[in-house]
Amino acid sequence: MNGLDWAVLIGYFGVMVAIGVWSHKRVDNVSDFFTAGGKMPWWLSGISHHMSGYSAVMFTGYAGIAYTYGVTSFVTWSFPIALGIAIGSRLFAPRINRLRSRLHVASPLEYLKNRYDLPTQQALAWSGMLLKIVDVGAKWAAIATLLSVFTGVSLNQGILITGAVTAVYCTIGGLWADALTELGQFVIQLLAGIAMFVAVVVELGDHGGFFGVWDRPELDGHEKPLIGPYGTVFLLAFLFIKLFEYNGGMLNQAQRYMATANAREASRSAKLSAVLWLVWPLVLFFPMWMSPLLVDAKKPDGSDSYALMTEQLLPHGLLGLVIVGFFSHTMAMCSSDANAIAAVFTRDVAPVLSRRARQWTDRAGLLAARLTTVVFLGLSMAVATQVNSPTFNDIITVVIKWVAGLMGPIAIPMMLGLLRTFRRSGPTAALTSWALGLLAFWLVNYPVHWNVDGGVPLQYQVSIPLAVSLVLYVVIGWVKPEDTPERDALIERINTDGDSAAAALPLPGQVEPTPSKPVS
Repeated sequence: MNGLDWAVLIGYFGVMVAIGVWSHKRVDNVSDFFTAGGKMPWWLSGISHHMSGYSAVMFTGYAGIAYTYGVTSFVTWSFPIALGIAIGSRLFAPRINRLRSRLHVASPLEYLKNRYDLPTQQALAWSGMLLKIVDVGAKWAAIATLLSVFTGVSLNQGILITGAVTAVYCTIGGLWADALTELGQFVIQLLAGIAMFVAVVVELGDHGGFFGVWDRPELDGHEKPLIGPYGTVFLLAFLFIKLFEYNGGMLNQAQRYMATANAREASRSAKLSAVLWLVWPLVLFFPMWMSPLLVDAKKPDGSDSYALMTEQLLPHGLLGLVIVGFFSHTMAMCSSDANAIAAVFTRDVAPVLSRRARQWTDRAGLLAARLTTVVFLGLSMAVATQVNSPTFNDIITVVIKWVAGLMGPIAIPMMLGLLRTFRRSGPTAALTSWALGLLAFWLVNYPVHWNVDGGVPLQYQVSIPLAVSLVLYVVIGWVKPEDTPERDALIERINTDGDSAAAALPLPGQVEPTPSKPVS
């Protein structure tokens, strides 16, 4: 990097902070901070939903997969995400929006207290928060790894820089700041991605051209959609996992659905995100597929290949723009995660821990939300410094194995609890499926893995916990049904629009707020 690249990077950080300061004016209470008051346009919500699913892990961990295996990086990652979100646009997005518009909650988990009971809500809230700390820690480590390649700063310095800038704008501006910065980050990503795509296509003229390169020995097997550990079982497992994860199971995407005005707008938001996931990653991945022709990765897993290729092919200025693109991915996801976890803590956990928290004014609740955001970012940054330790192994292991494997037991009760089909599943089904799903993750990934020759294949490591949780949730619901009139009334409110009697019925002990002044 030279002075021009640094100017682009510093300018980007300055714009992000400025957006946070501007967004501060739109945040008056916790509803504004966590769900934009339900005033976010569907197209902005869709772009924000799309961007909040990326991170620099794509340019490190998944770049390594693309370097080693080729197009399977798209087939087994962004394609199932696109398909999962498309399904969720009808199945989950409208219902999640009604959590805010009909139940007037600000956290995706807030409804679980009435859908199940308080212990279930707390179990899912605490486990979700802890998982997110690890998940975001891996993403800080990913962007710091890239920063070290380009600038030579240490891993810990890179984590501190990116975390501090993110903390400023997302703490000040809440979800509005997240969404607006993600819009700017999308534009930057568009320019940077196209610049890299064109640079690689031009370079391929010396290697057989756009269509002839696939016969090169360096790309042997790169054209196969399913290869190595990324086979049919992995694809199906990943599709099922992403159906839950990217439609709200990891909380931050759920907020994008909640932020739109109504259920129809939430569905449109999801459809836009699905289209972007289907088309745009092809442009981003193509240079990664070609990387074995152009660079020799220094790391065994190839995770530094994209960064090396960027340094080699792009002139200064454009290089700075691509580096900004790396930052935009990670900061988009981490800031949205921080906002989601702050919502869970202040709305779901703090009122249980403290009587004073149950009596917070709008001002006190907003201050608590901002402080929680800072604390979460600090904890995740601390975890990031350990992400390459023997405990976590490496970045891609954390993201694929830990997050994908542990997400299912948390997401199953939350997501399926929205649907009429599973109304018989109550607290027993939810808590049992959650606890035994976590136990299944530990057994498969550690005791069983250690005692199987060659270890348990990755697709089973990530899919078995979700499968265990799903089966138990459904079976226990039928064997020990716990549906009640109160729970049925809540489910009807989530599943219907309009003024039907069931949808209009208040929950027991709930004072129905007036439409002109929603409870925040």
